[in-house]
Amino acid sequence: MPDETYALQVRIEPWAEADLDLLYRLNTREMLEHLGGPETEERLLARHKRYVEIERKGTGRMFGIVLLPSHEAVGNIGYWERSWQGETVYETGWGVLPAYQGKGIATMAAAAAIASAKAERKHRYMHAFPSVDNPASNAICRKLGFLFVAECSIEYPPGSTMRCNDWRLDLDAS
Repeated sequence: MPDETYALQVRIEPWAEADLDLLYRLNTREMLEHLGGPETEERLLARHKRYVEIERKGTGRMFGIVLLPSHEAVGNIGYWERSWQGETVYETGWGVLPAYQGKGIATMAAAAAIASAKAERKHRYMHAFPSVDNPASNAICRKLGFLFVAECSIEYPPGSTMRCNDWRLDLDAS
């Protein structure tokens, strides 16, 4: 029997108004345990609006992760501009629904998002800031060639400090 991990295919699709339901499905205690927990309705709707508008503003891209061939939405991924240590870089982040975790979906989607950011040729570096307590996201960074820079503190959610690992990917490298 073939290993299902290698048979899976994903596609990333630009975030759209219709993806609000997916955002609700991602807004759970289990999904956000490393990010301060679920957001309020007001914050969730504001996040959705930012996701819909980010590409038009030219400050990044957000995508839904779609499992093929079923076309089922199973997560999200994106990258956005942030100021980090005196320069503007892309930050990336992702989430895959619990039933689909551990199958390589986030890694495949992140590789596609990295390719999108590279094609823009806008910023040299992309950073990921997974919690020090999130081994799965840290492993994805390693698999995709991010360089571990250091442990750091990030304010997230606003008003809270989160201990993270700073991973950096050189988008200009081949």
